[in-house]
Amino acid sequence: MRLAVLKERLAGEGRVAATPDSVKKLTALGLTVAIETKAGLTAAISDEDFAAAGAEIAATPQAALEGAKILFAVQAPGPDIRALLPAGTLLVCTMNTFGDPTLVPALAEAGIDGVAMELLPRITRAQSMDVLSSQANLSGYRAVIEAAGAFARGFPMMMTAAGTVPPARVLVIGAGVAGLQAIATARRLGGIVSGTDVRPAAKEEIKSLGAIYVGVEDEETAKQTGAYATQMSDAFRQKQADLMATTVAKNDIIICTALVQGRKAPVIVTSEMVASMKPGSVIIDLAADSGGNCAATKPGEDYVTDNGVRILGHRNWPSRIAVAASQLYARNLVTFLTTFWDKDAKAPNLKETDDIIKGVTLTRGGHIVHPNFAPKPAEPAPPPPPEPTPAPPTAGPPDLIAPDPETIDTTPAEITPPTEPETPAQ
Repeated sequence: MRLAVLKERLAGEGRVAATPDSVKKLTALGLTVAIETKAGLTAAISDEDFAAAGAEIAATPQAALEGAKILFAVQAPGPDIRALLPAGTLLVCTMNTFGDPTLVPALAEAGIDGVAMELLPRITRAQSMDVLSSQANLSGYRAVIEAAGAFARGFPMMMTAAGTVPPARVLVIGAGVAGLQAIATARRLGGIVSGTDVRPAAKEEIKSLGAIYVGVEDEETAKQTGAYATQMSDAFRQKQADLMATTVAKNDIIICTALVQGRKAPVIVTSEMVASMKPGSVIIDLAADSGGNCAATKPGEDYVTDNGVRILGHRNWPSRIAVAASQLYARNLVTFLTTFWDKDAKAPNLKETDDIIKGVTLTRGGHIVHPNFAPKPAEPAPPPPPEPTPAPPTAGPPDLIAPDPETIDTTPAEITPPTEPETPAQ
């Protein structure tokens, strides 16, 4: 069986879905691996490196896809590449399913079996395949490194003969994988770090890394028990805004990582909070692709506000550390395929009853099979209204019956002249 990996065509995407190490593991399964030429250049992998690992280097996408039954990718390929895929091709990548509502129906129409790795369930046996965690981890690290580069002072406290440079104060919003890595990295650099999250479990995780916990604790946060935060009420948001208003102004660097799966990122840092920050402060918004946690974020832009706050709203943060991100992502894909590989048939065996497969499979055999994206059945037409019941007769005058003309006496009546009254005698 042939597996293809193409050069990513989305602007700003520097990752690749395979590495020489993953190629060796794939060929060990009995696969022939075809790599489009220059697919790995932005991830510091040359064609020679891929060829030495056993891959076939193809000059064009068409050549790489010829006879391929599986396509590994980072981002979902566009319509021009999908048009080259025959029906039945297994496409494994991150699909951005909630961002592009037309993609899943297009995959079904083309007969492509789509697997969205970002929908992997958060269960123990899926951890080694979890692309969101592996990429978020690197994003959190990269966010702090870029914050350090943008910040005009140092991170640690530095005592010199000329005086003391105070340490940077860093607030990390969201204590998921990216947030915790950001906290750990900022601590290593010597900053005074605090963190906040709506999930109660995150409090101990933040404190375990040596950071200060900042957050609203009430009945609503107690219900946040899942791996992902859920949408919060307006009342909670107001409490959070009041707390953030005083906290943000005290910090030099804000790193935003809060995401709600399948929804627009919640706005936590308002424009008023940005205006309260000191000149030279820095905001890093890892949620820029989903709208941003900061109201002043301009997705895809790096700019300075009128009051001197620099806001970095880069898109696709994992791509900004493409070499390491490609290595981890490629391992995630290899682990996924290996877990469901039939050694005898030398083909993937994606059991429909498996929890992982149910979670990631979007389309199969030309049909949308994921419950979150399957079209809703048409509602049955409402039954016709019942016929009105005739009103019961009401009492009234008897019916008038026209007389029979034959029974009418048409003989003129005899007229008797009136008699004059008698005159009494004189």
